[in-house]
Amino acid sequence: MDLELDDEQRAIAGAVEALLAKHAGAERAAALARTGAYDGELDAALASAGYQGVALAEGAGLLEAALVVHAVARAAGVCAAAAGALAVPAALGRALPGPVALVDESLPGPVRFAGDARTLVALRGDAARVLALAPGDAEPVATSYGYPMARVDAAVARRGESLGPGAAERLRAGWRLALAVEIAGTMQGALDATLGYLRERRQFGRAIASFQAVQHRLAWCAVQTEGSRWLALEAAARGAPAEACAIAAAHAAHAAKRVFAETHQLSGAIGFTREHALHVWSMRLPALRLELGGAAGHASAAARARWGARP
Repeated sequence: MDLELDDEQRAIAGAVEALLAKHAGAERAAALARTGAYDGELDAALASAGYQGVALAEGAGLLEAALVVHAVARAAGVCAAAAGALAVPAALGRALPGPVALVDESLPGPVRFAGDARTLVALRGDAARVLALAPGDAEPVATSYGYPMARVDAAVARRGESLGPGAAERLRAGWRLALAVEIAGTMQGALDATLGYLRERRQFGRAIASFQAVQHRLAWCAVQTEGSRWLALEAAARGAPAEACAIAAAHAAHAAKRVFAETHQLSGAIGFTREHALHVWSMRLPALRLELGGAAGHASAAARARWGARP
């Protein structure tokens, strides 16, 4: 792909960033996290502006949707844009009533946004089902990950409508694409917050960011973050093939583990408190990098896509 965005793509990225400046940000995310609330206002603003359906809009596609999802993650938005605007359109070629939550029944644990979702897409082996969620179908779970989460009973997930042969494989690819984009945006947000702190904090009469050893570590984070972003955008531009999506997700999940550690260590003790904004992004990274089996699961999916299932 051309590594330069065209004028229309840059315009979309700029416009969604302007919207997010009004409806998202670290302070808003931290306030929502204290009660485990979903940002319905942001969700509505994105939908009203057409960003939730940009993947299916004339003259746009998955790449434009990936730009929107990346911007939402970088701005610490607390809404299910990745699932509804990118993962589902990439897999099914259509939209579902949002918010949308995704669950793989083979992987236990709470599900992001399930307590606030209108639609649940449930994967189980080679089968995929979609159902409308009713109040009480998901039980909210308190976590420190910065996302509202809930548990969905297996009996609830299995009552939905089958999406047909091949849907589960396509949905896992779309989910991996969305994860790769989200992780890249979240890492960039964490890096932005860390760099802002290091430019302000001074030791020995100099900004901490001016020390070469610190710059080396920041450079590693920047390379991994930008590499994750471009791998994800390439997969989106190519139409979300399974192998490219899995490789992008594997790279992003692997990078997220060290970016989490580096940004916290570079920020010192303040980075481990709620007093500083870093936690808004960094605490999301452990949740994101473990979805769908984490880096190992994504790498296995890439191998299967290239060479087939093991006999």
